[in-house]
Amino acid sequence: MLEYNEITVRKFIIYENDPYEVIDSHVFRKQQRKPVNATKLRNLITGNIKEISFHQSEKVDEAEIEKKEIKYLYSHRGEHWFCDAKDPSKRFPIAEALVGNKVRFLKPNTLVTALMFGEKMLGVEIPIKVELKVVEAPPAVKGDTAKGGSKQIKLENGTVLNAPLFIEAGEVIRINTETGEYVERAANGKAF
Repeated sequence: MLEYNEITVRKFIIYENDPYEVIDSHVFRKQQRKPVNATKLRNLITGNIKEISFHQSEKVDEAEIEKKEIKYLYSHRGEHWFCDAKDPSKRFPIAEALVGNKVRFLKPNTLVTALMFGEKMLGVEIPIKVELKVVEAPPAVKGDTAKGGSKQIKLENGTVLNAPLFIEAGEVIRINTETGEYVERAANGKAF
């Protein structure tokens, strides 16, 4: 059981018999009243978001979310195929709704974490930062900073995003998968 003030960001709880992820939490006190935890919860089954306030006397159960390692294989016509990390013969598709737009940062054979609630798959977690090779990058034109000093590049998995002017084709870059933005060049900057 979690006390009202232990319901914090990235925790999984059971609320109204459904599993929820806490995406925002703020404990505050209005004038001379008792403290309240104002939270934003995302239903892990439907994806709906609710704003719920938990009072000092309230407690909730922590959801037992099992994490299972799986391997991304490929995407084809809106289906995303994965397999068990230890047994490649156990292949299965995961619906677009569960994967979301995170799949655009995956390349074949990338290990990800599946979130399971009992036997039901709730979604996948991918690493916060991934490294991908740049396959297309237009040349930088000296003095071309009117557009904010960035250009559109294409990555090895087909994703297009903005990157600084100095990035060239053949380089390996890091991308933040939560924001979808360029972070930095990988260790040596060139692919092997």
